[in-house]
Amino acid sequence: MSETLNAAVKYQSILFETEGPIAVLTLNRPQRRNALSLELMREVIGCLDEIGKDRNLRAVLLKAAGKVFSSGHDLSEMVGRDINAYREVFDVCTEMMTKVQSIPQPVIAEVQGIATAAGCQLVATCDLAVASDQAAFATPGVKIGLFCTTPMVALSRAIGRKRALQMLLTGEIVDAVTAAEWGLINMVVPAAELAEQSRKLATRIADASSLTVALGKQAFYTQIDLDQPKAYAYAKEIMSMNSLAADAQEGISAFLEKRPACWTGK
Repeated sequence: MSETLNAAVKYQSILFETEGPIAVLTLNRPQRRNALSLELMREVIGCLDEIGKDRNLRAVLLKAAGKVFSSGHDLSEMVGRDINAYREVFDVCTEMMTKVQSIPQPVIAEVQGIATAAGCQLVATCDLAVASDQAAFATPGVKIGLFCTTPMVALSRAIGRKRALQMLLTGEIVDAVTAAEWGLINMVVPAAELAEQSRKLATRIADASSLTVALGKQAFYTQIDLDQPKAYAYAKEIMSMNSLAADAQEGISAFLEKRPACWTGK
């Protein structure tokens, strides 16, 4: 309880608590549809940075209070400003998205409602995503004259060119089942089971060696945009180094000896 209370004092737009080895970060502007204000994004960056330094935390659940996961950028910060103010918004947003993928722990989006524009970008950016059957996704910026160009980066990498362009050019809403078929999210579950299923996924990840998971996550994002020969050259070196780790030797020995592994994170 003390961790939750301390987090409530520290943050204005998010909540942070821990459930054993799982960190839970909650977007907490339900009255503003969890719009990604500069303050909120900076708090998410700071919170993820602290999570990344905590060796006891093995996975992160990123969820949202209220009915909407996130409506995207706070449009009240997008009217009547100069170009430097707009650059600041998108710089901070890019920093937040980069932080999600750069911390050692996998980040799982727990999507209970609609995620639009940069909110959809955030879901696409997370390492994994579990969504309620009541969730939906859209990049509707084209409808208000502001094309979802930065969300396009994450979206196109998650679901491919044709499907991303369909969402970007029409702004139409994609339901959760379709989003799963397209690869934007990992699974759709009944709304009543969302918290349970997302925690099951986080727990399965937390059961593995934290060192191995951190190495694997970093390696995934490093190799994904390399051509195949370079990707293999990089991957085989990382796997060779991973083989030397105490956890790898313990895991292999435990498998051969038919016993549970005892991880040390080394």
